[in-house]
Amino acid sequence: MSLAGQIGLVTGAARGIGEGVARRLGADGATVVCLDVNDASQVAKGITEEGGRAEAALLDVASGPEWATVVEDVVTRHGRIDFLVNVAGIPVMDPEVTDTVETLTDEWWSRVIDVNLKGSWLGMRAVMPHLRAAGGGRIVNTSSLAAARAIPGLAAYSASKGGIESLTRQAAAEYADEGILINAVAPGTIATPLLLEQTEEVQRANAAGHLIQRLGETREVGSLVSYLLGGGSFITGAVIPVDGGWSVRARYS
Repeated sequence: MSLAGQIGLVTGAARGIGEGVARRLGADGATVVCLDVNDASQVAKGITEEGGRAEAALLDVASGPEWATVVEDVVTRHGRIDFLVNVAGIPVMDPEVTDTVETLTDEWWSRVIDVNLKGSWLGMRAVMPHLRAAGGGRIVNTSSLAAARAIPGLAAYSASKGGIESLTRQAAAEYADEGILINAVAPGTIATPLLLEQTEEVQRANAAGHLIQRLGETREVGSLVSYLLGGGSFITGAVIPVDGGWSVRARYS
C-alpha cells in the first residue's frame, strides 16, 4: 500500500510496536515523524537509510503543551499532517506494585491512564484541526486484547485500553462527515523487546494463547496500520485484532 506524499506522526516509535509501525509506514512512502519520550532518532535514521523519509522528536504524550509544540512544528515545516498513529503505552512497571483493583496505587493508576488513554486523546485533539483543514485524514489508535478479554494483573492497563476503544468509536462517529476516519488495532502478544526480555517459558506460554502458535511481529501490526492509512476507505470506528486468532479461541477444558 503506497503512502507516498503523506506526512504523519507515530508515537511510541523508539521501540516495540511503535518502531515496527514507523518502519513499515516509512517503507510504504510516508514521511514519518517518530515521537517518543525516549530518543527515536535511530529509528528515523534507519528509515532514511532504507530509502524512506523520517525525523524524530521527543514527546511526553501525557503533556498537552508538548503535543501542541510538536504538531505546530510539523505543520510549519511540512504544511500539513495527514495521519496520526497513537502507539505509546505502558503497563505498571514497578515490580512492587501489582495491577489489580486492590493492590494498584493511585500513582500507577494515574500514570497508566495518562499515558495510554489521555495521551491518545491529546494526540487526537492536537491533530484534528489540521486534518479538518486538509479535508480529511486518518487516525489509528492502539488498543489491546486486554480491553476485550479478562487478563489477571492488568486492571489499569485493561481500563485504559477499553477507554481507547470507546474513544475511537465515539470520535469516528463525531468526525466521519469531515472525512476523518478513525480506527484502532488490538494486538495480541507481540515480540517486543519488553517481551523478549522474559524467559523462554513465558514467551512460549504467550504464544500458546494464539491459534497461530507463535508470537506476533511488530511489522505485522504495521502492515494493518498501513492498510488503514492508505486503503481502508470504507472503514471507520472499527477495532481490528492482530492477535493470531487469540480473540476467537474458546476455552473448553
